[in-house]
Amino acid sequence: MNHPSLPSLLGVFAHPDDESLLADGVLAQHHAAGARTCVVTAAWAATSRRAPELVDALAVLGAGPPRLLGYGDARNPESAPGQPRLVDAPLDEAVSRLVTHLRAFRPDVVVGHDAVGQLTGHPNHLHTHRITLLAVEAAGLAHLYPEAGPTWQPGALYAATHPESGVGLLRPLLEPAGKSVLAVPDSYVTTSADVTPWADAKWRAILAHRGEVARERPLPGILARLPEADRTQIIQTEHFTRLTPGPTKGDPAQLTR
Repeated sequence: MNHPSLPSLLGVFAHPDDESLLADGVLAQHHAAGARTCVVTAAWAATSRRAPELVDALAVLGAGPPRLLGYGDARNPESAPGQPRLVDAPLDEAVSRLVTHLRAFRPDVVVGHDAVGQLTGHPNHLHTHRITLLAVEAAGLAHLYPEAGPTWQPGALYAATHPESGVGLLRPLLEPAGKSVLAVPDSYVTTSADVTPWADAKWRAILAHRGEVARERPLPGILARLPEADRTQIIQTEHFTRLTPGPTKGDPAQLTR
């Protein structure tokens, strides 16, 4: 499947594996079409045990080397020794770090977390969403963070999300593991991408996060224990909400064609 006009795409996610669970289908799709792609990860440092797994996952997706903000996970102090947790870091500092990546990569489209924190409401998901909203606007304003490089205004910001109609198989898997299922109304979704042609790459990227696959409660581990047909049904569609600016007819910054 060829999509030669797909825009460049930068993902901003809280943890290693979020990119693979939430948007690696569209990342793989854009890479296959020749578009530039990359991922910024807010928590877990380059020296952490999860960093090599992120390298492997992004290699599967063709998204280049990891770009890390370097903060600690809210629940894992060992994730970034000597660094503050993402949720404790000064907001202005975190926004500045992300603006630096936005201005350096100069993406047409940014994809990040939604306002409810991606099913489970993880505090890192919620805070990464807030940082991304501020950074996407600030990246285009010359008077903000001049040290972060020449300005660049992304054409669109999308939030990866889960509509009520799309969590039928996930709810009975997550609730027994003690996890919340914070879906959004179907009307909140503005784009649903069928990523079936890239489902194999999506699954290989998820499997690259070996530590999470080996555990029982994280979603990669839950998916790994499912029958292939059920797993494919869960991962073959990705849902997004366009946050800013609103879509316009003939807009070149559409996430998918």
